[in-house]
This record gives sequence, structure tokens and C-alpha cells, in this order.
Amino acid sequence: MNSLFAKLTLADVHRDLARNIVSLRQSQDLFDDLTDDPAEWLLAQKVEVDVKPPLYRSRTPIIHRPFEDAEWFNAIAWPFKHWRASRFSDGNHGVWYGSDTVETTVYESAYHWYRGLLADAGFDRETVVAERKVYSVACGAALLDFRQATTDYPDLLHPLDYSLPQAVGARIHREGHPGLLIQSVRRPGGENLAVFNPGVLSNPRPNCHLTYRLEGNWIMVEKQPGTVWVKLDVAKFA
Repeated sequence: MNSLFAKLTLADVHRDLARNIVSLRQSQDLFDDLTDDPAEWLLAQKVEVDVKPPLYRSRTPIIHRPFEDAEWFNAIAWPFKHWRASRFSDGNHGVWYGSDTVETTVYESAYHWYRGLLADAGFDRETVVAERKVYSVACGAALLDFRQATTDYPDLLHPLDYSLPQAVGARIHREGHPGLLIQSVRRPGGENLAVFNPGVLSNPRPNCHLTYRLEGNWIMVEKQPGTVWVKLDVAKFA
């Protein structure tokens, strides 16, 4: 591990990253299944607002209005508040993942949607549709650059075994580094960034909506409803 870190350089990153999350194309009223009375919908919404945690408070409130708190939590804060095991986390700390392009997020998220959700649940031979939203999020940080190190440490990019990257992530978290830059495992030529400090992320903005449709051995991805933008062969998923 020490020899790995001794070979690293820093990447001074100041650009937008793409963050791909589950989201509906059209918002839905969560209370309309409980009652047909619109007045009671409003009452339920008021109760929800009264018990919600405090809204996000920007360090620059003149720029970031309170209505932006939902985008902040959806695009940035969620993985830091809901820890889960991933490539660079064993589940004992949060990691935020972003990519260089929307296309890279599609390859990464489609793999995890299929392998981590549908296949495990036995729905990998069904026709399944999911909707997602991509945010553009500004990142400003000196990140540990692992792109050259993967030649000598190929297990950093192992498609299934996360033991080495999780050990790397544990050290980065323990020592307080803001994050890292590395190649995408799922999309050749793409790059991913794993961020451990939400303070280096800012200005989340909607980029686009996507629809994923599993049909047979293919995942069809649409930006515009009804028009296939990316087509992925799940048989090639490791």
C-alpha cells in the first residue's frame, strides 16, 4: 500500500462532473394514493414540511436560494449521509462518485442497475424500465491521481473484487484527502472521480433525464423518450 501511494501525483481538478441518480422524469404527488381530497393533500404536505430536517444552508445564501436544497441533497449530500459499500468504501464511510461525461455515468450506473439490482432480484429476463436524472456538479480540489498507478496495480480496476480499492478508500478517508481520479471500469476511455469531502463539491444543476429499458440482453438508454441514445449488451457485463 505504501509503495502504491508513493507513486501518486495530484490532479488539480476544477470542472463540472456528471452525477447520475435514480429520479422520475415527472414528479408525482406522494399523497394522492391516501385520499381524493386536494385539501387533505395540502395538509399532508404541510405536516411533511413541519417534520423535515432543516434545509441546506449555503455558505453564500445570496447565490444559493433555499429552494435549491433539494438539488443539493439529491446531487451531493446523499452518499455522505447514507453510507454503503462500493468500490472505494467498505460501508464505514461515504463516497460520492462522479464521472467525466454523462456517457460514462450511463455505463457505470447501467452495470450496477443490472448486476446489483435486477439480476439479484431475478428480474434480469424481464422487461424493466427505470428513470434517472443526471446532474452537473462543480468540483474544485487537488485529487490523488491513480490513473498511472493502475498499470502496476490492475486490481484497482478489478470488475468484481473491491478489496484493494476499498483499502485505498479507507486510507484516504482516514487521512482526510478530498478524493481521487481514476479510469472508469465500465467504459473504456472514461474517467471517474471518488470524492470523500463534500466541501469540494458545489453548484449542482440538472443536466438531463434518462430512461433505462431492459429488453432481453440489451439495455436501451433514452435521452429523448422513444429515441435510443445508448445501447448496452448485458452479456458483456463482467
